[in-house]
Parts: sequence; C-alpha cells; structure tokens
Amino acid sequence: MEEFLQQVVSGLASGGIFASLALALVLIYRATGVVNFAQGEMAMFTTFVAWSLMEHLPYWPAFALTLVAAFVGGAVIELTLIRPVQSAASPLTVVIITIGLLIGLNGLARRIWGNEPRTLESPFSTDPVRIGGVAFSLQDLGIIAVSLVIVALLWAFFRFTKLGLGLRAAATNPAESRLVGVRVAWMLALGWGLAAVLGAVAGMMAAPPLGSFDQNLMQPILLYAFAAAVLGGLDSPIGAVVGGLLVGVMINLIGTYVDFVGADLRLPVALAIILAVLLVRPAGLFGREAVRRV
Repeated sequence: MEEFLQQVVSGLASGGIFASLALALVLIYRATGVVNFAQGEMAMFTTFVAWSLMEHLPYWPAFALTLVAAFVGGAVIELTLIRPVQSAASPLTVVIITIGLLIGLNGLARRIWGNEPRTLESPFSTDPVRIGGVAFSLQDLGIIAVSLVIVALLWAFFRFTKLGLGLRAAATNPAESRLVGVRVAWMLALGWGLAAVLGAVAGMMAAPPLGSFDQNLMQPILLYAFAAAVLGGLDSPIGAVVGGLLVGVMINLIGTYVDFVGADLRLPVALAIILAVLLVRPAGLFGREAVRRV
C-alpha cells in the first residue's frame, strides 16, 4: 500500500505537468478549432529562456519573467502567423503552420543554445517527507501544488473576470460575440498567450526532475498531453485537467506493476489510450457529442 500511494503521488506530479500542457492544447482548440502541434516546442523554448534567466536571477523571479515572455511570445505568434491565414484558409493550413513552427522553434533553440544538455534547478527540495508512514518527495508535492494553483487561477480568471468571460464567449460563438462588442481577434491573441504560459509552466516543472534536458524535452510530454486532452475531451478544460491527472497516474501504475511495460513502453501506453478513447468515445469523457441537423 505504501508503494502504491507513492506511485500515485508521483503519477499526480507527472499528471499535473500533462494537465498544464493539455489545457493549453484545449484553449487553442476551442479558440481556433485546430490542434497546435507546436505547443510542446513553445514550452521547450520558454524553458530555455528560463534557464538563461536563472543564470542571473533567483528561481521565482526568473519563473515570473518567463511567464511574461511566454505570454508575449504566444500572442505575437497568433498575431503574425495564425491571424493572417485563419480567416481565409482551411484549418489544415493552420495545422501545417503549427508543424512548421514546431520545426522552426526547435532549430532556433539549437541555434541559440547549442545541443549540449542543460540543467534547471528545482525550487523544491528532493528530500522525502513522511505522511502516515509513507514517504513522499517534496519535489513531487511542489509540482502538484504549482500545477493546481495555476489551474485554479485560470479557472478564476475565466469564471469571475470580464476579460475571461469575453474569451469564453469568443471561443464558443465568435460571430455573436462580435455583435455584442467582444473584440474576438484580441481574445484569440489572449488565448494563445495564456496557452503559452501554461506550456511554460509545464516545461519549467518537467525539466528539474530529469536532471538534464535538451531541445527534445517536451516531445514525449506533448504525446502524454495529447492523450490527456483526448481522454478528457478536446473541447473541455476540466476534461484536460482530469485527463492529465488520470494519464499520469495510469502510466505510472502500469509502468510499475506491469513488468513488460516498465519505463520504455509508457509512450505506447499513452498512444493506446488515445486510440481506445477515439474508438469508444470520440468526444472524450467530458467532451460534447457533435449533433448536426439534416
């Protein structure tokens, strides 16, 4: 039982990271109707920005500055790359642009920081803490706390602020939102900025436990985040959070207790989750079924 609880907490820590990135994917999908395949590389790039800032600043000031840089970068990407083609092009064109952005950001990061692995300090101690006779890592508990705080702040923003309500309206029904004075174009830029912030949080939480990281940091995490978003429902922010936590716990328990899976086959397990959900319930656990009148 002690080992089981430890694996659950460790899975929740990983799941918090997956949930942050899955929530970023859902924000973009609800706003544009397309999946942003560059979300992981945007998070990777901001993690390298954080590493550069932490060479000169303590962790939390660098963390805050990185979130600001991520927000600006996400908004600029929407303004310069997505907006000019979104209204006149098919969704496939936007998807291709995000794939090109994925490749471009990876190459730019290698050009700026080189290929050498980097290390990012953790704001949390790696010492264990015992609760009821079970040892938990303070780092895992800290990652869970940061992820939940970010999600709670985002929920409060969407629920209680006028700007958040405008963003929800623009994502749900842009045509009618324009009629009541919502500046839909700027809401989309805001959505991309917030998605970039969530990705930056995921990257900065994912890098320290690895010991070292490079430009491939977020590629496996993006697959887990896709699995989480599909499991919860691509149009459901709550589903993204629940799906991320479920995926984190499931792959951790399966990797621990299923011998032939181990650490090497966890990615195929995530892909199997995506396939199974698409076959059984394409809308996900919290997604809405699409209904058309004919």
